[in-house]
Amino acid sequence: MRWFQPCFFVAAVVMLAGTAVRAEDSTPYYGDQVPSEVEAIYARGLNWLARTLEKGEVDGGRNSYESGPGITGLALLALLAHGEDPNSGPYASAVKRAVDGILASQDAKTGYMGSSMYHHGFATLALAEAYGAVNDPRIGPALKKAVTLILVSQKNNPHGAWRYSPEADDADTTISGAQVVALMAARNAGIAVPDAALKRALAYYKECQDENGDIGYTSRGGGSGPRNAIATLVSALTGQKDSKLFRGAWGALLRSGDDSGGGSYLFYYLYYSAQAYFRADMKMWKKWNALNLKNLQETQGADGSWEGQNGAMFCTSTALLSLALNYRFLPIYER
Repeated sequence: MRWFQPCFFVAAVVMLAGTAVRAEDSTPYYGDQVPSEVEAIYARGLNWLARTLEKGEVDGGRNSYESGPGITGLALLALLAHGEDPNSGPYASAVKRAVDGILASQDAKTGYMGSSMYHHGFATLALAEAYGAVNDPRIGPALKKAVTLILVSQKNNPHGAWRYSPEADDADTTISGAQVVALMAARNAGIAVPDAALKRALAYYKECQDENGDIGYTSRGGGSGPRNAIATLVSALTGQKDSKLFRGAWGALLRSGDDSGGGSYLFYYLYYSAQAYFRADMKMWKKWNALNLKNLQETQGADGSWEGQNGAMFCTSTALLSLALNYRFLPIYER
């Protein structure tokens, strides 16, 4: 399988950045017909995910990108994003397997899922998007416990953000991004999330933003494409598109392009950048989306999956989710 050509992708993103870096379109967007090319590769990837889940090849026992409740959560999101009936449709058994796996991973007392806050954040996001769509009465209580853990972890963190462990006293902008998106999805689902928690999280991002708008990892300095995309997204989701944080991160994202460690975190970049572009500027998202589609067409495996150093389940799930804005069935993907 051919890997992405990072230089080509960066060059194309830079050309997109030739327009103004501010967000140009804040009006609601109701969508166009999904291109047949998107449906073709999405269906192949979805079939691979469903088969893999039904075989039980994803478990919650390892703290890695290759397995665990967070990875299962991303796969569940990709399934739900296609708009099929999750309770009786062709992927109902895969959805059930994913939900069962996520719920089985949750500590009944603390609400914690997995062995890192990466897993917990993505798993919480998946439960929030499944809540009300999947016919399973266990999801609501589990989601509330998961959200409570995120909020308690933040309250006890001196930075007002999150790191690998719920008890951590340090923080970083990538793990924190997963928690903020999960909180916003939970709020959309009707779970109480205080405004103060979101404001405190955004304050941490402001502390990590340099004068050029770039978002550092644990402090100011050393921005990257994925982190700039995360900051663009979380500030947009929380209604801060007029803020210095949003404008700076969006401009930095356009300049940085796929600065993802030589491709090591390319699928992670695609996952967040698709949402950032979609929230920031619809015209630019359409161009970005067309380029992303072309690259994913060229790199999809014969079995429907995508491979990378973080495992096929993670890469395939995030590749599909980078295309899921074409469907807009999930509440978190509405605009």
